[in-house]
This record gives sequence, C-alpha cells and structure tokens, in this order.
Amino acid sequence: MREVTWTSKASADLVRLYEFLASADKPAAIRTVWTLTAAPAGLPAHPRIGERLEEFDPREVRRILVGHYEIRYEIQKSTITVLRLWHTRESR
Repeated sequence: MREVTWTSKASADLVRLYEFLASADKPAAIRTVWTLTAAPAGLPAHPRIGERLEEFDPREVRRILVGHYEIRYEIQKSTITVLRLWHTRESR
C-alpha cells in the first residue's frame, strides 16, 4: 500500500485557501480544509481513480475534483504525492 505525502506547495495552497475563506466564514474554512486533507486518504486503495493528465508524461500525474476544488497528485512506486490544490475558479 502506498503512503500519501504532501509537497510544501500543496501545504501552502491549503493555508492560502484557509486564509482566504476564513476572512469571510471561519467555520466553512475549517470544514473545507478538513474535506481537502481527508480526500487523498482513499487514494492508496484506488490510486488511479483520478483523471490522468497526459501533459506530465512520463510522470503519472492525476487529478481529482473535491467539490469545487482540484487536487493534483503523482503516483510513484511507494508514495502518492499531493502536488497542488486550488479552487476551480482560480486563475491557474
């Protein structure tokens, strides 16, 4: 079974999203962060559930949508690494 890890950029994305949401609704910000941190927990059992992003070939980078948020992750031999996350309305 693979371990889920987070890059520093993905962790910074989570902090950025929390700070943005907390300025308007702190309980909603907490719920959103909890949902986004919990979502990758199912990936070790079903790592290929996300859509493959072919522009990253030969790396196996995929994405899942969690509500209005996109989580990008990479499947490696022994790990699944959460690369980045953002709201789908953000300019990327």
